[in-house]
Amino acid sequence: MKPIVYADNAATTRLSPRVLEAMLPFLQEEYGNASSLYSLGRKAREPLEDSRNTIARCLGAENREIFFTSGGSEANNWALKGAAAFLAQRGKYHIISTAFEHPSVLRTLEALKREGFSVTLLPVHENGIVRPQELERAIREDTGLVSIMYANNEVGTIQPIEELGAICREHDVWFHTDAVQAAGALPIDVVKEHIDLLSLSGHKFHGPKGIGALYIREGLRFPSLIDGGEQESGRRAGTENTAAIVGLGVAMEEACQHREENTRKARAMRDRLLTGLLSIPGCHLNGDREHRLSGNLNLSFAGIEGESLLLMLDMRGICASSGSACASGSRDPSYVLRALGVEEELAKGSLRLTLGDLNTEEEVDVLLREIPATVERLRQLRGWRP
Repeated sequence: MKPIVYADNAATTRLSPRVLEAMLPFLQEEYGNASSLYSLGRKAREPLEDSRNTIARCLGAENREIFFTSGGSEANNWALKGAAAFLAQRGKYHIISTAFEHPSVLRTLEALKREGFSVTLLPVHENGIVRPQELERAIREDTGLVSIMYANNEVGTIQPIEELGAICREHDVWFHTDAVQAAGALPIDVVKEHIDLLSLSGHKFHGPKGIGALYIREGLRFPSLIDGGEQESGRRAGTENTAAIVGLGVAMEEACQHREENTRKARAMRDRLLTGLLSIPGCHLNGDREHRLSGNLNLSFAGIEGESLLLMLDMRGICASSGSACASGSRDPSYVLRALGVEEELAKGSLRLTLGDLNTEEEVDVLLREIPATVERLRQLRGWRP
């Protein structure tokens, strides 16, 4: 079997061996319900709360501000719908976001528009970064919520979150950030950065799929998303997924402990890869070169279609993407790249490569050999010359 070069860590990551080891007891002998009072239940409750403490510590939050969810999409839905429901009672029907948010944010905003909310989507410009002065100009008397992702899932650009949060706090506007791509990869301090609500997902940093968390700043009057039992302080009903929660905590702990070394390693490989691929005629980097996640490269190649490129790379054992895994299957060019002003034909020829701590220099060698050859082959088939 041909070895696989996995270069799609923004879509998901491989489960850490330590995470799996920590989860196994709660899938086998320690199967108690964490809400039960007998000893088997108490044995499940303690590590669950340990995970809450770990996540809070890595975010600069209090443990009572962390609520477990099924992942980033649920956390985003809860943040937006919950905030909107409360703020509407104060006459705040205006929400500000950006044109290149994750679908779980943009589609939730569309649903809120149908309920009478108005939404302003800020431009992200060619470099893929929101300008704080444009946010401030967009705030109105009826603005209640701003939702801007910490780091973009396609082009990897990192937003000036502290500046944006300060503007929101000054204007008494709630500030939510989708930190699914940032958590574990970037240092986050919810207090310093004036963040009121933050979403994260475990499978982006070697944790299990199907588990995430929402940070809700203490003092916010925030409604439940799921009604039922008293789990998660009565805010998110349903029996706790103890094994996944334990895995989330261990994954977060590992990511925070090794963040600096992982960042250095990923950036070195990414920069080497970028230098090599930019030598291909008609290759363009999408998004800011410096203010981006350490392992992210988003490139467009003139004269080819991204889908064909992905299929041919897959035949060569390379896993990559042309954008968000949540938007796969669409034949339209990436709305993220279009928001950056990338021309439609060039946007159709995009390739997202996201490297992580498990990638190697030898794999970069493979990418530098196979991607130029594949691009050239596709151009030959189309009769295109740069």
